[in-house]
Amino acid sequence: MNSEELIFEFENGEDVIQERLDLAAERIGELPSESLSNEKFDDYFKRTAGFVSMVLDTYKWVLEGGPDKDDLASLQKRNRQLFEDILPENYAVSYGNPDYAVENLSKDYGQLLSSLYFELRSMIGYAFEKKKEELVIRIELFLEVYGVFKATDESGALPKFEDLKKIMYWFYSDYAETERIARFASIVDPSESFFRDIITGSDLSDVRYLYKFGEYITDNEIKTAEHLASLSQEDIDRMATTFTEGYRIGFEMTGKDITIKKTASIIYNLGFERIIKKAIENLKAIDLDSTIYRSIQSTFYMGGNATRSACTGAVPNKQFDYDHKDDEGLFLDSQLVNRRLEAVRAAGEKYKAKAKLFGGPAVIEVFGENPFSPQPKANAVQLSASQRKMMGEYKVQASLITNEYIIGKERSFTIISFPIPEIGENFKTIFDEVVRINTLDYKLYQTIQQRIVDALDEAEYVEVKGMGDNHTDIKVCMHELKDKSKETNFENCVADVNIPVGEVFTSPKLTGTEGVLHVTGVYLEGLFFKNLEINFKDGCTTTYTCTNFESEEENKKYIEDNILFNHKMLPIGEFAIGTNTLAYVIARKYGIEERLPILIAEKTGPHFAVGDTCYSYEEDNVTYNPDGKAIVARENEISCKRTTNPSEAYFSCHTDITIPYDELGSIRAVRADGSSVTIIEKGRFVLPGTEELNKPLDGEF
Repeated sequence: MNSEELIFEFENGEDVIQERLDLAAERIGELPSESLSNEKFDDYFKRTAGFVSMVLDTYKWVLEGGPDKDDLASLQKRNRQLFEDILPENYAVSYGNPDYAVENLSKDYGQLLSSLYFELRSMIGYAFEKKKEELVIRIELFLEVYGVFKATDESGALPKFEDLKKIMYWFYSDYAETERIARFASIVDPSESFFRDIITGSDLSDVRYLYKFGEYITDNEIKTAEHLASLSQEDIDRMATTFTEGYRIGFEMTGKDITIKKTASIIYNLGFERIIKKAIENLKAIDLDSTIYRSIQSTFYMGGNATRSACTGAVPNKQFDYDHKDDEGLFLDSQLVNRRLEAVRAAGEKYKAKAKLFGGPAVIEVFGENPFSPQPKANAVQLSASQRKMMGEYKVQASLITNEYIIGKERSFTIISFPIPEIGENFKTIFDEVVRINTLDYKLYQTIQQRIVDALDEAEYVEVKGMGDNHTDIKVCMHELKDKSKETNFENCVADVNIPVGEVFTSPKLTGTEGVLHVTGVYLEGLFFKNLEINFKDGCTTTYTCTNFESEEENKKYIEDNILFNHKMLPIGEFAIGTNTLAYVIARKYGIEERLPILIAEKTGPHFAVGDTCYSYEEDNVTYNPDGKAIVARENEISCKRTTNPSEAYFSCHTDITIPYDELGSIRAVRADGSSVTIIEKGRFVLPGTEELNKPLDGEF
């Protein structure tokens, strides 16, 4: 190494980081020979140090090329060892389980040390990506906490809980900017190519490549990869092109210029690499580089959300993620919120140029996993009422800042879904049926849906009623159309940003919109809601309940955490009528309706979204339907505040709730004079010109 290289390395801090990592690793190696007088705390630190040692060993193994050298059995053994502590069968005696930690270490210490262990587990991905700084700061945090216990142990006392909490607080404050900048870079900077390099540089017919990512690997990922490996390149090309064309058409349909963008992010679950490899090529053909970034389970990023929103392998234990979604409640205050907002701003400024070129995400979702209904735990950290308010406000402010750099009115997206093997023995057949659903003739649906749009544009309000056990009864008010020959309230949605085809949607007028929305059972973001009921007045939530838990308090909190996302109320941001009856029938034929992703489920009946409108941050962009009419319903009485008080205009959430056809009594478009036209009656389309949609319902599919 010459002198110039030494200077460069020093100026970039690499030598300092390496020295810190070496010292931290050496100290971790000393812990097994030491003991605390309190056996339970001693057990925690020794077991946790053992996990850290395993991560450091994995980091060394990666540096030495282990992922390319080891046989399949060795790769599987290491993968299992890294994740086995939190797997459901071991979780009862894991310090990642707040119940176990509190039982053994007391309430305060148990919650804090369980949260620390949760944070340390994020190091697995960093070890595979060779990110030394992310490793060292977490190991130093662990050692600092251990050091405080060690110092007080000599006197036979435990450290003051407040002192430990301050250590955690300053860790999340001091590194807020570093972490946010690194995260933002992974989204907008294509030079961050860890995932992409594996996909484009590996033999995808050899499933050993799956173990290069540093994610938990199960039969789902392996069998998905094997199934795709069995398909012809023509089949792969067709699926990938449907996906990337949806992305391109999304720009075209909304009048946005894709040529000013140079980057698109790809988000997917491991196992789909053959499709992703072709998608990377397709995007490159239209002058777009790809970023692919990991879903990181860290208190830096959770913010009350237990679901994973970036690239991931299998989730080792969804209950573990759920138990730690609110860990920042241990120390969150207004000062830390402001620090995080400063970090969001700093990340945007550092990557301003690349953010300007970022076009938005292209997402492959998966479905078919065994249903998960979380168990609320009293020993898990809970946000206080004031913290919930702060978190809700933070998300809104963070999204507003991000929108200054990744400009909403210039970006687009696309989403498509595929099943995974866990869906059952009919996986391959279901996979083929979903491909069929995803590639339906959008021109046919466009024509039929235009009939529905034309009828709905006659309405002053739309009336939606359930039947059977569903007691939905809601009136949805429409915006006034000043010139019906040139304006429309509903978007005629075909296969572009939301694949598959099959809905017409609007952002309704809030004033006068009222009633009850009810579904007997629905999965939202992987969480099950039984007998979900939400009441609305002037388009906003008032009361709500479900029957998931015995306690009404727990039921309400479940909705507040996972639908309202800690807001006092949310408006109806979207009303839509799904028209994809084929998806509905196929789901029921194979008994997978409860496992459908919202992307497909929302097309299988009318749905309401609570939160932001479909056009948030893009209200001033005029969008047109294929018939040339301008869509005027782009904002409501709340989102219009964006020009005077943006913090009150947006909620940074949008959750779709679908009523299936078999629970749907009627949808009627009611005119100002009281006359009406019926769109759906007893789960069947009855509007003239929509009869084709009943064929799957009548067995013709």
